[in-house]
Amino acid sequence: MRYLAVFLILTVIMVSKAKAQVSNERELISETIQLYFDGMIERDKSKLEKAFISEARLIGYRGENFTLTTFESWAEATSKGEARNPAVYKNEIVSIRVQGNAAAVETELYWPGIYYYDFLTLMKIDGEWKIVNKSWSQKKI
Repeated sequence: MRYLAVFLILTVIMVSKAKAQVSNERELISETIQLYFDGMIERDKSKLEKAFISEARLIGYRGENFTLTTFESWAEATSKGEARNPAVYKNEIVSIRVQGNAAAVETELYWPGIYYYDFLTLMKIDGEWKIVNKSWSQKKI
């Protein structure tokens, strides 16, 4: 009976540590996603480069047209022009799922006249969470 109690206590401690680790990873992932959001709003290519790996692909539809874009091409176009007014843009994380060194994040971006639904795949590379793929759908409003 005594061994069972010790086993249960150790199990609770291990589960608590694992949950704390996942919670910490979610915070780090959220920071990467915030760089992505800020980079788009501020048109700051350096923030986008911190959030994505250079080999990332962005896949989705622009209207009826299927597009497959390199990160470099997308970041270059996204960073042109004046910073956007953050008061009229709302970007939020809907969910984060972490499994080891991989994560999936769902986001919703409410921009003037359009909603974007992003599905981002992240990998932990050299201790940092990076977006390796972005797939999206859009809905005009």
